Amino acid sequence: MTSSFDKVYAVTGGARGFGLSITSTLLNKGANVGIIAKNEDSIENAIEELNADSVFGVAADVSDPGAIQEALAVISDHFGAFDGLICNAGLARPSPIAMLDSNDVHLQIETNLLGTIFSCQAAIPLLSQSSNPRLITISSASACHPDEMSHLSVYAASKAAVERFTRDLREELQGDGIGVSCIRPGGAVTGFADQWDPDAFSDAFEAWRDHGEYMDTGMTVTEVANAVWYCLNQPVGTAVDLLEIRPNQRVSKSVF
Repeated sequence: MTSSFDKVYAVTGGARGFGLSITSTLLNKGANVGIIAKNEDSIENAIEELNADSVFGVAADVSDPGAIQEALAVISDHFGAFDGLICNAGLARPSPIAMLDSNDVHLQIETNLLGTIFSCQAAIPLLSQSSNPRLITISSASACHPDEMSHLSVYAASKAAVERFTRDLREELQGDGIGVSCIRPGGAVTGFADQWDPDAFSDAFEAWRDHGEYMDTGMTVTEVANAVWYCLNQPVGTAVDLLEIRPNQRVSKSVF
């Protein structure tokens, strides 16, 4: 496999959860990383925690095509190169379908799906000078497995759409030598639900508990970050297509 030492990658949603772990892993492997997040304070906190000279942050809303284009250009200019993008930014707002709030529907689709589309569009021209250019999208096990958290219909649908979009992206960019991969992670402790409405989360949790006796557990954010690293370091002319990584320890939901 090729080495990513001194490579330059951007990670959307890179200030927390999977994104922060991905950023940390890439830095530890010797890469330069630009993190993109909506909130400047979260970027500052992440950079302080990472404590690395080779990390740089830009605040941008991935659902704004102009903003993400500018953010990626700034990262490329800052490091003098650009080798890959990890489209990790995403969010969920749990709700039964009959009670979906239209603003929450728009927020999830605009961030998870449109944000991925616009980010990839902005990255493509910047990858032309890389010796091993990569685009990685992040899906979710919720897109195809019914035993994930309940009341996440719009989130799951947006991630399923990300997978379908990535399939065409892979085919269209083969002629440009850009390796395109989609990673489908299962559940891990990420703080993903920290911004959920407590009542909505409680209802979703109870519905999930009624959806089968057992759950899979045991995966950490590091395993997902290592999966990203694996995809980035495939040799030129080879790309991981779809990689699913899920926890593999069964426990009873009654413990919760």
